[in-house]
Amino acid sequence: MTESIFPQPKFLEPGPRAQEVSNLDSYWTTTLPEDLLKEQSIRLQLFYAVGVILWAVNFAMDIHLAPQGDRGPYRSLIEGFGAALAAAVAAYIRFGRSNHPTKIRLGVAAIVPHAFGLALLNSWTQQPTTMRPISPITVLILLFGMLAPAKPTQMLAAGLITASMDPLGVWIAHLRGLATPALLNTFAMFYPNYVCAVLAVAPSRVLHRLGRHIREARALGSYQLIERLGEGGMGEVWLARHRLLARSAAIKLIRPEILSDGARELGRFEREAQATAALTSPHTIRLFDFGLTGDGTFYYAMELLYGRDLESLVRNFGPLPPARVMYLICQVCRSLAEAHAMGLIHRDIKPANIYLCRMGLEYDFAKVLDFGLVKRERRDEATAMVSAETELMGTPGYMAPEAILGHADIDRRVDVYAVGCVAYFLLTGERVFGAANMMTVLMQHVQEEPMPPSHRTELQIPREVDEFVLACLRKDPKRRPASAEELLQMASACKTADLWDQRAARKWWEAHLPHLATPAKASTPTWDVSARCGPAEKVGPWTSGFTTLRKTR
Repeated sequence: MTESIFPQPKFLEPGPRAQEVSNLDSYWTTTLPEDLLKEQSIRLQLFYAVGVILWAVNFAMDIHLAPQGDRGPYRSLIEGFGAALAAAVAAYIRFGRSNHPTKIRLGVAAIVPHAFGLALLNSWTQQPTTMRPISPITVLILLFGMLAPAKPTQMLAAGLITASMDPLGVWIAHLRGLATPALLNTFAMFYPNYVCAVLAVAPSRVLHRLGRHIREARALGSYQLIERLGEGGMGEVWLARHRLLARSAAIKLIRPEILSDGARELGRFEREAQATAALTSPHTIRLFDFGLTGDGTFYYAMELLYGRDLESLVRNFGPLPPARVMYLICQVCRSLAEAHAMGLIHRDIKPANIYLCRMGLEYDFAKVLDFGLVKRERRDEATAMVSAETELMGTPGYMAPEAILGHADIDRRVDVYAVGCVAYFLLTGERVFGAANMMTVLMQHVQEEPMPPSHRTELQIPREVDEFVLACLRKDPKRRPASAEELLQMASACKTADLWDQRAARKWWEAHLPHLATPAKASTPTWDVSARCGPAEKVGPWTSGFTTLRKTR
C-alpha cells in the first residue's frame, strides 16, 4: 500500500484560542445573527408603513368627519408631519445603504417623535383632570415591542421616553394655561404607558437570547455563520466570517441525512475537500477549511468570489466574443493542467462550475469550482476513487462519449471534451446538443458529429477557433488533445486569444457589472447575495453547487 498524496482529514471544533477570542469580540455575543437583523429591519419597515396609513386615515377623518374637532388647530399639521416622518423612516430602512443595526437604532429612536405628536393631539384642548381613556401611546409601545424589539436596554430606554410623552403633553398644556392634574396624578393617570414600556422588554430579551443561541449553534470551528445564501437538496451555503482573521468565506454545509450511507459518503466529501486543497493553481477555487460538527454536519469553508459563473453570464449577456472565450479557456486549462499533472480528473467541467471574477485589479479571472466528482486517473490497490464508479455521474450536456458508455479506463481527456463543450456554449449561447430529453442528449454525444460553432451563431468565429473546439469534441478520445496542458498550448497558439486583454476586460466590467468593477474598500461591506446551491443537473447523486456573491457599496 503506497501512501496517499492527500493529508489525513482533520475534524475541527472550536479550540481554546477561538473561545478566548470570542470572549474578547463582543460582536459575536451581543449582536443578532445577520438574517435575524434583516428580518427585524423588514418588520420595522412594515411597522412604519402601517404608521403612514394610520396617520393618513386620521388626517382624512379630521378633515371630512370632524372639521371642528377637539384636537386643536394644528392637528392636520401634526398628522401630516407624522405621516411624512413614518414614510421617511420606512423608505430609509428599505433603501438606505446603512447596515441593519443602524437602521434598527433609527427605527427605535423614531418612535419618540411619533409619540410626541400623539401626546400633543391628546392634550391640546381641555381634558379631564382625574381619569382618561387608554392613551394611543400605550398601544404604540406594546405593538412596537412585539413587532420590532430592539436590544433590551435600547427598548427599555425608548419605551420609558415614549411613555413620558403623555406627561410632557400635559405639561405643555399647563404652560398654555389649561387646567391640568398635579404631577403625581399625571404620572398615575398614564401608568399603563410605563407598564407597557417595561413589558416591551420581554420580547426583546427572548429574541436576543435566541440570537445568542443561534450564534453558538452556527459556530463552525474558527468560522461564524453570518447569513444563509441559499439551500438545495444536499445542504446549504452560508456567508461566514473567520473569528481571528475577520476574513469572509463561503461555507457549504452537507446535511447529516445525506451522510446516512456512512463512511462511503463521508469519505467522498472528505476527498473532495482534500482534492481541492491539494491544488494550488490560482485558477482553482481555494479551500480554507473543512470539518465535521457535533451533529454530524460536514462543512467546507471556501473563498468568496466577486463575479458570475459562465452559465449565468451567457444567459444574461449573450455569447462571448471568440477572443474572450479563448482568453478564458486558457485559464481553465491552467487549472486543469495542474490537476491532470497530479493524476486527477475533474469530470464535471461546465459553465456553471467556472466562475468569472475580479481578483484584485485583474478582470476576467477564471476559477474552476466543484471538484466533487474528481477521481484518480489510475486504478490500483493503493488508489481509491474520489467518487463512486458504479454510477453514471456528471452533467449530460458536457459528458464525453466514453464516460456516458461507462468505460472503466476514462482519463483526463474527458475533461478536454468538456472544455470543448464549454467553449461551444460560450461562443454560441447553446449547448453542443440541445435535445429536451436527457437520454437523447447522451446518445447524441455518443453518436452524432457536432456542427461547427460558426454554423450556430451570427457572430464571426475564426476558423482556428472552430478547429480548436472540434478537436476537443472528437468522439475517439485518442484523437483529442491528450491533456489540459496540451490543450493550453493549442489555445495559446491561437492568434485570437491575443485580441482580448485586461483593458478590454475592465471596459466590459465597468459597462456591464459596474458594482463589481472597483476594488473593495477597507470598510464594512454590504453584500448583494445570490446563491446557487441547488442540486446540479446530473445523472446520479451529487453535491450542491457553490455560491455567487457580489459585493456592492
